[in-house]
Amino acid sequence: MSDKPKFAMYWAASCGGCEIAVLNIHEKILEVDANFDVVFWPVAMDAKYKDVEAMEDGSILLTLFNGGIRNDENEHIAKLLRQKSKILVAFGSCACEGCIPGLANFSPIHEILGTAFSTISTDNPDNLRPQTAFDMPEGQIRIPTLYPVLRTLDQVIDVDYYMPGCPPESHQIAAVIDLVIQVLQGKAELPPKGTTIGAGNSTVCDECERTRNMKTIKEFDRIQFSQTDPELCLLEQGIPCNGPATRSGCGAKCPSAGAQCIGCYGPAEGVEDYGARLISSFASVIDATDPEEIDLILDGLVDPAGQFYRFNLAGSMLRASKAAFKANGS
Repeated sequence: MSDKPKFAMYWAASCGGCEIAVLNIHEKILEVDANFDVVFWPVAMDAKYKDVEAMEDGSILLTLFNGGIRNDENEHIAKLLRQKSKILVAFGSCACEGCIPGLANFSPIHEILGTAFSTISTDNPDNLRPQTAFDMPEGQIRIPTLYPVLRTLDQVIDVDYYMPGCPPESHQIAAVIDLVIQVLQGKAELPPKGTTIGAGNSTVCDECERTRNMKTIKEFDRIQFSQTDPELCLLEQGIPCNGPATRSGCGAKCPSAGAQCIGCYGPAEGVEDYGARLISSFASVIDATDPEEIDLILDGLVDPAGQFYRFNLAGSMLRASKAAFKANGS
């Protein structure tokens, strides 16, 4: 066995983009191999759960866990890696706040399965549904059991650090890896537990170079239907941009390219509820003082649930719809 510190990475309820972002650090990945013994990374190596179960508790120095907790397998591995790891990072928006998979928390499980297996685009004449266990002549086949709602990683286990982004920027991943390597070499210290790493402490608006403070909005519209001024704040042109509530660190790439911020870096420092902060920010740029007129203009947002909670529903104060909570016995 290598005497280098051990590294692990796992992919739960997510798209896999975080794995690609790690590979996108290019030659920096060689430093991971040079400084760590990669003991568990199912997407990149042949690794078995039983191998992790056989390790001593705390023997893995660093685990990057990406994805939310959607089923019993996700939860089992999250708890297993927490037991075996000294440092466990919620890596990417799915682990930190639920992200796109968390939007399923608006619907109960039977509706989700119905959409997947009974809609017009699905060839399923017998109206079959996946079973968690099925007896075959060779033995019982089992698949993970879906939970009624998706939970963020820290709603299931204790998390040491958070690294947001959908996915995190590759240069920031490289910077965090550099920090850990410097810690191993005694040249640096880790930040306090619970710190958000690989991102900024302000908002996307603070990184955006567009001119602000116009505040003349009479309606909101989708960007594809609008001709925007390349110099002015998108939100103040009636384009629903999530920059005021979103954590900095991306360099405001989307607004700089003429696209609104959609919030993939999650809530900025001090934001208690992402959706509530956005509603307040959107209302503040409306050129109206009458509450009913303000409500009417806000009603012009085509998809308010997706606008305000696209990445953050599972990690918000709302967390899920009433129907999903009822299915969860809550």
